[in-house]
Amino acid sequence: MSISIPQLPKGTRDFYPEAERIQNYIFDTWRSVAESFAYEEYEGPMFEHLELYTGKSGEEIVSQLYNFKDKGDREIALRPEMTPTLARLVIQKARELKKPFKWFSMPRLFRYEKAQKGRLREFFQLNMDIIGTESIYAEADLMAAIATMLRKFGLKDGEFAIGVSSRKLLATYLEEIGAPNPALVYPVLDRRLKIGPEAFAKALADAGLSEDQVKKLDDFMSCRSIEEVKTKVHSENATAALAEIEDLFATLTAAGYGECVNLDLSIVRGLAYYTGIVFEVFDKGKSMRAIAGGGRYDSLTEKLGGERIPGVGFGMGDVVLADLLAEHNLLPSPKQSVDFYIASFTNDMKKVFETAQVFRADGSKVSHPLAPMKMGKQLDQANYQGAKIVVYVDGSKAAEGEFEYKDMRTGEMFVGNVTSIIERLKA
Repeated sequence: MSISIPQLPKGTRDFYPEAERIQNYIFDTWRSVAESFAYEEYEGPMFEHLELYTGKSGEEIVSQLYNFKDKGDREIALRPEMTPTLARLVIQKARELKKPFKWFSMPRLFRYEKAQKGRLREFFQLNMDIIGTESIYAEADLMAAIATMLRKFGLKDGEFAIGVSSRKLLATYLEEIGAPNPALVYPVLDRRLKIGPEAFAKALADAGLSEDQVKKLDDFMSCRSIEEVKTKVHSENATAALAEIEDLFATLTAAGYGECVNLDLSIVRGLAYYTGIVFEVFDKGKSMRAIAGGGRYDSLTEKLGGERIPGVGFGMGDVVLADLLAEHNLLPSPKQSVDFYIASFTNDMKKVFETAQVFRADGSKVSHPLAPMKMGKQLDQANYQGAKIVVYVDGSKAAEGEFEYKDMRTGEMFVGNVTSIIERLKA
């Protein structure tokens, strides 16, 4: 009887050690930049009550979720995003949390959708959020963090762009042109660049817009400068929304990020809870899916049953980011690297283990054989593990308290004590 080989579930990934090293590089960079901007890390459960997502996005969201009934007959869903969990955490301790505060998380998320390049059913995502302020400088802080992060990964300013739009501005324009039901229009606008002009016009017509309104809206979303937008809007609310964007750009320019941001009114963000500035980050030429995206959601906690607490944040997925870094040859080597390999000509395993602990005490990465073997095989293992220095515990040329060792980076042999060997490693 043949046994079938277990298969990887569609839309998921295995992380062998080589892949996990790349993943940890991404995680380490995310965490170090977030912490450098004084964001605090938090986490939540991998599954939530289904109503947390239907209450935010409606029943139609269920088709995109991994949901089930648990043994207590409760409707549960694996988390598809982190913002609802964050909102729940904020609601639960609304009066205890000192506001504003800045939090980040790097959750594993799940979405039941067609697996394709840049989009999987299971993925990791950096989330950074600021809760408790309506100030535009919260958006500026988040965008500065994004730009800093992408620069730290090695991307140059011209290789990515943070496109900025405003749901507040769009809402005022829809009101100006007399759109009958803006709630039906937003999802269509979010698909504008994906479905082509004819399908876009038809979808807007189905949402109740006239041919003239469709043309005006398309022209509005094609504006590429604040000055151009000013010629198309006239209300006080629109002027205030534009002033907010101008302040945001001026602040980022003063901080050295002016080349990283631009006005892009084609960005709408499909989620209904956004209330103000929205933004997406793309590679140059938009040849991939968005690297990151987010916006302001001042009414989400209220919508989920709590008091109104303003918030703004973004998510950056690991899948598109890794593809982009690979395209620019910016990912580190996936091969293992250790500082020291402890070897023995006589297979004195007790001495090997003793010496390994001496070098580990310095915080070094140390490997050694796990069974007696010939020196040739020990050196093969040292090479395979990327050892920088091989230390021989029983070399004939070493005096008491010293070791013979080989610098694998140069091929040179030396004799020295533990301190001098560690100094050579760091040289």
